Amino acid sequence: EKKGIMLLSSELEELFAYGDRDMINSVIRNLVTNAVKFTEKDRKIEIQLKPGQKEIEVNIVDEGVGIPSEQLDKLFRIDEKFKSTGTDGEKGTGLGLIICKEFVEKNGGEITVQSAPGKGSVFSFTVPMAN
Repeated sequence: EKKGIMLLSSELEELFAYGDRDMINSVIRNLVTNAVKFTEKDRKIEIQLKPGQKEIEVNIVDEGVGIPSEQLDKLFRIDEKFKSTGTDGEKGTGLGLIICKEFVEKNGGEITVQSAPGKGSVFSFTVPMAN
């Protein structure tokens, strides 16, 4: 609210995933918080759900500052230091993304990122679809 960022979500029929609710909620919360942190005022962030045959893909799409390609490989690695400051001076340690990766993988999914400076970022993860 303070940054005037609109949070949008895609409207789909009800989808059911198989996974730990608290872990998946933590992943979504962390990715949305990061998107807000690195997005300028009065922009938007969208949560998209894309059902597949065996999994659901969740995309957090932002209009943020983006990430240089040489930094992308470091985001999910515990052995690499990746600290950065948000658009409003927000601090971050990078540990949240490492935890996100762990939680997604524990639930049988994968997490990826696509980003470029000035173009925003798309953080995507999958969770198995419930039968």
